[in-house]
Amino acid sequence: MHARFVTSTLTGSARVIKAGHPRVTSLAFTAPVRKFFHTSPWTLSVNAPEAVNTAPTHSSSNPPMAFPCVDHLEQRTQKFLQSFDGGPEPSYSNPVSGYSLYQHNEPFLLDHGGILPKFEIAYESWGELNEDKSNVILLHTGLSASSHAKSHPANTAPGWWEKFIGPGLAIDTNRFHVICTNVIGGCYGSTGPSSIDPKDNKPYATRFPIVTIFDMVRAQFEMLNSMGIKKLHASVGASMGGMQSLAAALLFKERVGKIVSISAAARSHPYSIALRFTQRQVLMADPNWNKGFYYDKVPPHSGMKLAREIATISYRSGPEWEQRFGRKRSQPTTTPSLCADFLIETYLDHQGERFCLQYDPNSLLYVSKAMDMFDLSAFNSAETNLRRARNSLRLQEGKGSSAPENAATPPEEQVAACSTTVSPEEQKKKELDTPKAQLSDLKEGMSSLKDIPALILGIQSDILFPVWQQKEVADCLREVGNKNVTYYELDSMYGHDAFLLEIVNVGSAVKGHLELKE
Repeated sequence: MHARFVTSTLTGSARVIKAGHPRVTSLAFTAPVRKFFHTSPWTLSVNAPEAVNTAPTHSSSNPPMAFPCVDHLEQRTQKFLQSFDGGPEPSYSNPVSGYSLYQHNEPFLLDHGGILPKFEIAYESWGELNEDKSNVILLHTGLSASSHAKSHPANTAPGWWEKFIGPGLAIDTNRFHVICTNVIGGCYGSTGPSSIDPKDNKPYATRFPIVTIFDMVRAQFEMLNSMGIKKLHASVGASMGGMQSLAAALLFKERVGKIVSISAAARSHPYSIALRFTQRQVLMADPNWNKGFYYDKVPPHSGMKLAREIATISYRSGPEWEQRFGRKRSQPTTTPSLCADFLIETYLDHQGERFCLQYDPNSLLYVSKAMDMFDLSAFNSAETNLRRARNSLRLQEGKGSSAPENAATPPEEQVAACSTTVSPEEQKKKELDTPKAQLSDLKEGMSSLKDIPALILGIQSDILFPVWQQKEVADCLREVGNKNVTYYELDSMYGHDAFLLEIVNVGSAVKGHLELKE
């Protein structure tokens, strides 16, 4: 049986709670407090499941504020609780349709020690595949995008790059066969935390292993192998997709004809890591997150909403918002509110509302962490290769289900990698303490890309991936001997999201690079 709320008055430091009621641990003051520890009457609410009238029991100088934004979150929670009586699941459990599925039925080892007994990749495609399968463009997505980049008969809804893909457009489907996937770790058809673990037929939740950008790309190339596609015309992506396009060329340099990397980086830097960390912390602080085990319960919709609002601040720019919103309030004739009041606040609130039930919270945690770990430097690549080899051997020896490397690595190379002692690794770490040494290490790591034509594009107003990070990619490629690097900076007010909105400027650069004959 649930306990009822208990209310009492506090005078000075004396506390009186009627005997006979359950002991409580969470107290919340709900009436205005004029002077701390003076004799003004306070009303004390003791948390309990039953709702009661929390209005002040004594007169007050001013009426209590209304908080429709807080009420809305509580109402949504109540709707979820009611829906579990045979009602619908959250919308992220089945958000898209019309995709195809690649099924990989062999164990897949991951870069940080985990294993997927099997996995699936959701993908969609446009344009005709030519006879020798040489006209394929692999389009990589950003953090929360699905494989639905362009509408098609099986799903006529506009895609996230709708006006960039099609006959005569930036990615010309009269010339190219375009494939776009949802990454592993995601929730739009590919295997991720919300997927069923075949070992116990329950969602992985946070038993899902840590994934990297390189894991995502290796999984994509397993799919390409099954399709008989030996070499891509180009690896194309923006934001996290731009990381993937670089990673694909690093891992499979003989299989990538061109690189297009937009608003991305060769390694994640502290500012973007901090932004994503903050989003994860806000999400995990939602009690409904429940350490990731919420799939049969109320999802952490409040945490997701706040996380998306933080992210949106990094996706757009101050100049755009000055022009679009200024200091305007949504209802200027009313008393200011502590809920969304300025137009910019209502915009952020709307973005959070749109997103909080469209994307799996655990996927946000895993995929954003993969972005944080991304690093093309030589030392990071060497450590990753060593981990893959060691874990692959352990798996073969039956000592556990620890992690990655594709089956193409010869056993003798695995053994050689495993024989490396720890001390040189530690010594190398010490040598990379300065920015100059780290940049030199990055160049060394990118040296294998010297023969692949690359388009690197940045947005001057981007605060999530500032243009100096794209310039770093272009400079490193040139300094390792790549003679075919094209670098553009766009003067757009749309910030990071310009790659979705600047159809003419971004589209023209992409089209020119893809169609240029070497």
